[in-house]
Amino acid sequence: MSAREYDVIVIGAGAVGENVADRATRGGMRTVIVEAELVGGECSYWACMPSKALLRSAAAVRAAQDVDGATQAVTGAVDPAGALRRRDRIAHDWDDGSQVRWLDGAGIDLVRGHASFTGVKRVDVTAFDGSVTELVARHAVVVTTGSAALLPDTPGLREIEPWTSRDATSARAIPASLAIIGGGVVGVEMATAYAGLGAKVTLIARSGLLGNLEPFAGEMVGASLADRGVTVRTSVEVTDAHRTERNAVLNLTGGGRVVAEQVLVAVGRTPRTGDLGLERIGFEPGAWLAVDDTMLVRGTDWLYAAGDVTHRALLTHQGKYQARAAGDVIAARAKGLPVDDRPWGAHVATADHEGVPEVTFSDPEVASVGLTAAAAEAAGRRIRVLDYDLSWVAGATTRADHYEGRARAIVDEDRGVLIGATFVGPDVAELLHAATIAIVGEVPIARLWHAVPSYPTLSEVWLRWLEDYGRPTT
Repeated sequence: MSAREYDVIVIGAGAVGENVADRATRGGMRTVIVEAELVGGECSYWACMPSKALLRSAAAVRAAQDVDGATQAVTGAVDPAGALRRRDRIAHDWDDGSQVRWLDGAGIDLVRGHASFTGVKRVDVTAFDGSVTELVARHAVVVTTGSAALLPDTPGLREIEPWTSRDATSARAIPASLAIIGGGVVGVEMATAYAGLGAKVTLIARSGLLGNLEPFAGEMVGASLADRGVTVRTSVEVTDAHRTERNAVLNLTGGGRVVAEQVLVAVGRTPRTGDLGLERIGFEPGAWLAVDDTMLVRGTDWLYAAGDVTHRALLTHQGKYQARAAGDVIAARAKGLPVDDRPWGAHVATADHEGVPEVTFSDPEVASVGLTAAAAEAAGRRIRVLDYDLSWVAGATTRADHYEGRARAIVDEDRGVLIGATFVGPDVAELLHAATIAIVGEVPIARLWHAVPSYPTLSEVWLRWLEDYGRPTT
């Protein structure tokens, strides 16, 4: 059978792959997308959407319980069955029909099956029935296969068949007890979710919670988890694991142990590149793909990558941003048009260097963008740190009876611009985009005085930061 020829082949039909294909198609490229699982990918079915759905029910109840007048209306506990039903609806019951219809409407072809490189610009797709479709790209192949949960080589851990994030977000029932290994975003969010749904949760974090953020973020989240009945074990590691008839047993350094019905491992991610046939085109299977700011894989003139697989910023919104750049670049280069690769150009992805926004949907929420104080100092920046207690803002007083929160801004003193911001507290995720704009736009502190926040809202923290920093004298 002869190969099917396209301008662009995209491997992976998650949110990132969809955006690459859409932009390339809008640029006049005949595009095909290959998917081995569900169109819509990790974010739609096993990560962003179902995880936030699992968190929301308990968060809504807690918010109501902290407002006199609403407290009295809360007469029962969270219904786990209802929360799971809502999660199922948000995950479309793991049916990608609506996503496939979107591809059809966008003029993007879909080939289902497992993709493997056979040569330069050549990909074979093996369908579930064993049939093979040969694809050839005239201009580019883009890898958007994402990442998978990392399972460490801890003795006995694989044998107890632990959950990964996929299992935790798609579980059909809530276990009586859950041990979580890992204190990053996934570990913290799932500890929050499952504790809110009635599980007895133990969180084991070797290096503390949310270690890549400002220290106070992990401290406040840890204290909140403890208040909600989560046992937080830090500065310990799992040495080995085994399963009894009813439970899993985790032995810890120092002689302690944790017994739980189920175990979730959330210690990191690994690229989904191990079975793509990368060795046939000169790359190492199972490795991250290094790209330049146009998302071109280094050392090639035809292979692109976007999203988690690049290891630049493992976040859906950053991957979609990279995807838009990649699709535009491919279309421009195919037409012989110049590519604007300056830092502010339309064809590059540079926001994932020092302007990455990220939200941890714990209780309290953590929203951050740019550099932490430690990272800025390590980079040799001369900075000033502005800290403010969010409970002092009028918007916090009207929002809850016992609001607790904190906000930190990092100012580059040599340039007079904001380079980092962290917010911790209920509903602070909605504060983040203003900080992202200020950082990416390099808005001078003096100019921010004229961006007046509405009263009474949490955004008044911007005025408090400015008052702390001092009004400009020129």
